[in-house]
Amino acid sequence: MKISVAWILALLASFHNCAGVYLDVNNTASIYNATALVAEGLLDYYTGLQYGQPIGMFSNPYYWWEAGGAWGSILDYWWYTGNDTFNGILKQALLAQTGENNDYVPLNQSVTEGNDDQAFWGLVVMAAAERNFENPSSDEPQWLYLAQAVFNTMALRWDDDTCGGGLRWQIFTWNSGYDYKNTVANGALFHIAARLARYTGNQSYVDWAEKVFDWMKGINLLTENTGGNNFVYDGAKVEGNCSNITRLVWTYNQGLLMSGSAYLYNMTEDEKWHTRTWEFLNSSNIFFNNSVLYEVTCQAGKTCNTDQRSFKAYYSRFLGLTAQLVPAAREKIMDWIRTSAQGAAQSCSGGYDGHTCGQNWFYGGWDGFYGLGEQMAALEIMQNVLCLQKPAPYTAKDGGTSIGNGAAGTETQASNLSPLTITAGSRAAAGIITAVIGLSIVACTVWLVV
Repeated sequence: MKISVAWILALLASFHNCAGVYLDVNNTASIYNATALVAEGLLDYYTGLQYGQPIGMFSNPYYWWEAGGAWGSILDYWWYTGNDTFNGILKQALLAQTGENNDYVPLNQSVTEGNDDQAFWGLVVMAAAERNFENPSSDEPQWLYLAQAVFNTMALRWDDDTCGGGLRWQIFTWNSGYDYKNTVANGALFHIAARLARYTGNQSYVDWAEKVFDWMKGINLLTENTGGNNFVYDGAKVEGNCSNITRLVWTYNQGLLMSGSAYLYNMTEDEKWHTRTWEFLNSSNIFFNNSVLYEVTCQAGKTCNTDQRSFKAYYSRFLGLTAQLVPAAREKIMDWIRTSAQGAAQSCSGGYDGHTCGQNWFYGGWDGFYGLGEQMAALEIMQNVLCLQKPAPYTAKDGGTSIGNGAAGTETQASNLSPLTITAGSRAAAGIITAVIGLSIVACTVWLVV
């Protein structure tokens, strides 16, 4: 039988795919090699360097908010491994999407952007400040300034008129979901407030974090169960005064509240935040199968949508931060991270490159799923194996050099901070445009049939 070179290469590739990305969680060099492969795979989805494509954005179907999440993973990659290969495009992306008011409401997103979308870009620039990522030039907005601008503009949308407070999911009245107050928007506001409090030492951020937390607990988005566990639910409709809670649990919501509490405990040494950190950590057991992380609400039924397939990435990131900030939690967290990282590495055995990552980390190989979310999640859990080899996030007192402004984002555009409304004229214009488009579609359809 004649054996071709192509057949041999295909056979070798199949053996490689069975093994997955090799990862020894006790060997730093192995972690560096594994994460380098997965990080390259993540950036295969980046289109911002292509002609005519917006800088900072990833390919369809990945929305703008997930791009912010992905750049957070690339920032973590540099921080934990020391590999600065992608720092240039990372910095370029973070500055390209700030918007004309430097608050991450860019013109290309200003009609569809939600509070949670804005928050995920705020999270990555907050991390850039905490890790002393290369500061922008003096004529550009600084990382801390950008994080403060995101916080300020979100806080100014706080809605006391319904449900006794809280942020709506959407910024703009015309978007579906404006009538919903969700945990990810409010949890992100709490989380960013906690990080700004620790970085700046400003008590007003602590006060805001308390306010958001108390409101969430007051309407039962955060529910304490037997055993001292705190479960974090998805959100509530404004109708009925937020009395009808959507009782879905997601890893990234759990992580926002857990690590935000860890930041506040580390700063204030207030025991209630230590207790709350542990409550969120203990109730996180629901997201683990034999210490391997999974998205319990959708993964078993293989129904996770594009967004949900990235949630484990953020939770993995928040686990690492919690381990850095709360020493007593390290043993439990690191057992989860190491076991999950090994499973994730085995899932990274698909695709033409042999290191495309899957969704199911206890499958024992690649499960056929792939995408930006899967790649990001695998990268985060693997690089967070190194989280205790790095110092806790810096503050302005112990090494942080980023410059901010307490009024960031509010200096020139206060009138644009509240939810926008559609005027009667705008509605009429929109109706005319819709009618014209509709007639065009009908005309084209008739032409095609003829």
